[in-house]
Amino acid sequence: MWQASAHIKIIWKVRPLSEIRLYVSATEKHAEEILELLTLEFGEEDLALATMEVDEKKDIWEASIYMMRDEEEAVRPRFASAIADAFPGLDIRMEVIPDEDWIALSLEGLKPVRAGQFLVHGSHDRDKVKANDLAIEIEAGQAFGTGHHGTTAGCLEMIAEVMKAKQPRNALDLGTGSGVLAIAVRMLRKIPVLATDIDPVAVKVARENARLNGISTGLAFETAPGFHSAAFRQHGPFDLIIANILAKPLMKMAPELAMHLSSHGTVILSGILASQRWKVIAAYNGAGLRHIRTIWRNGWVTIHLER
Repeated sequence: MWQASAHIKIIWKVRPLSEIRLYVSATEKHAEEILELLTLEFGEEDLALATMEVDEKKDIWEASIYMMRDEEEAVRPRFASAIADAFPGLDIRMEVIPDEDWIALSLEGLKPVRAGQFLVHGSHDRDKVKANDLAIEIEAGQAFGTGHHGTTAGCLEMIAEVMKAKQPRNALDLGTGSGVLAIAVRMLRKIPVLATDIDPVAVKVARENARLNGISTGLAFETAPGFHSAAFRQHGPFDLIIANILAKPLMKMAPELAMHLSSHGTVILSGILASQRWKVIAAYNGAGLRHIRTIWRNGWVTIHLER
């Protein structure tokens, strides 16, 4: 049985259980590099990407992409092309996924994650919570974001710092996924938070996670593609906007995001590869925001900007 790594992430959009995965074997370092290349190729699509540790002693990892059976013919050549220059000759293999929740299985081996004052954990690790922890319990499910990936952990750390230094009156969690970031904001300060996602399943899961963590008021959940929902006008403008998505959509939405930011607002962005950070910062500079700080985690960055 393989042991899941701390570098697992559902990229961009929630999807039903996948039937197969294509994968390659490599060292931990190379698996992370392959994940970056696959993110650049498939990051804006409805596909799941992951790295997994197979053999700790031999440093054997797998970088995978999950899909339905009828997608393999289109995905395999793009997978091969994405890694061909940097990793020529790697054998791309296919595995049929058993009829079980592979996300839940992968998370069974993960330990609780500390990010600033937050502790993100599953129900099986409730005994790890200490007296002064801000504990967020997130179970594996169809919407992902447990704090184990560098983007989520970076956002949690940045949220804690920003909320300590600022006094935001409201917040937006754009692309909420599991709802962990919206829950974190609400735990730190009792301000209204709007949490949105493009997928109704993610919104449903996020709402359930909020209830699991004892938050019954102050969080509004909406299914909303981009900024085309009336919810943004109803709840905004926002003093704090958090968007853990991907670099390309973040750059594209910079002008609209800035339009929904208050006159002295703060923005936290993640889902950004380190190599992409300057392009993202430039896009938001052009929208009238200035770069304050960047946090680096496992090849990914979290960026803090202000009006």
